[in-house]
Amino acid sequence: MSEMDDLAAFAVLIEAGSFTLAAQQLGCSKGQLSKRISQLEAQFSVVLLQRTTRRLSLTAAGAALLPQAQALVVQVEKARQALARLKDDMAGPVRMTVPVSLGETFFDGLLLEFSQKYPEVQIELELNNSYRDLSRDGFDLAIRSEVANDQRLVAKPLLAWQEMTCASPAYLERFGEPTMPQALAEHRCLLNSHYSGREEWLYHLQHELLRVRVSGPFASNHYSLLKKAALSGAGIARLPSYLLQAELADGRLKWLLRDFQTRRMPMYLVHPYQGGLPKRTQVLADYLIGWFKRSGEALDQL
Repeated sequence: MSEMDDLAAFAVLIEAGSFTLAAQQLGCSKGQLSKRISQLEAQFSVVLLQRTTRRLSLTAAGAALLPQAQALVVQVEKARQALARLKDDMAGPVRMTVPVSLGETFFDGLLLEFSQKYPEVQIELELNNSYRDLSRDGFDLAIRSEVANDQRLVAKPLLAWQEMTCASPAYLERFGEPTMPQALAEHRCLLNSHYSGREEWLYHLQHELLRVRVSGPFASNHYSLLKKAALSGAGIARLPSYLLQAELADGRLKWLLRDFQTRRMPMYLVHPYQGGLPKRTQVLADYLIGWFKRSGEALDQL
């Protein structure tokens, strides 16, 4: 036992008034407790107690040491309570709503990394492209591309993604690779039906804006389906950069027209305004910020 343990035992002994009761509270034998008090006396080279068969009384040295020992017990109890509150704060649900395709990108990480590190946090992940009122609908976190002027919400920048024009090697081998945006008019393009202007793709080169009319065999409002179609060789797609890290890295898709700038969109991590986030919500928010930072750095290296 450490000196601090012996000091705490001394305070418990005086509070209990007997070796028998104190030993029960400390979970040790009377002999072990007596030995700890003797060790404490030897450590300070003083006598702390006058022991009789009927009662314990403090010496002057014991009376001087007792307030310090009692303060130590109080601090230990405060530390225990703080850890208990932290444990309670880390256990429980965190409800989060995110766009469908975005949630699919970090879902594996939530299961394999976050949930193994924080198994007591229960994640409820809603994939929804519709706006949700976080306070009214009971959500702790959200990821959004637009942040309304709502003083009830706190928004932190998460990433800025861009649309990448890409196709599979099989498609490019069959139909050739476009080197200018205008060439897309002669290719099979995969269209995003979520946008009303889906048949017009915009590109920027320095200060010049290029508008290209495109068409193709397939349209969908779901980025993941468009990516699957591109992987199968069905055509050329414009997809958000956060969806493409693995496919670009291993060569299953090729990034086309890299010299031409495309639309960039910010994404924000949003939560209701409150004095301080529960620990379980904060660690999830920190994980997501770190995950997207790593993903962005990996894309920059391609």
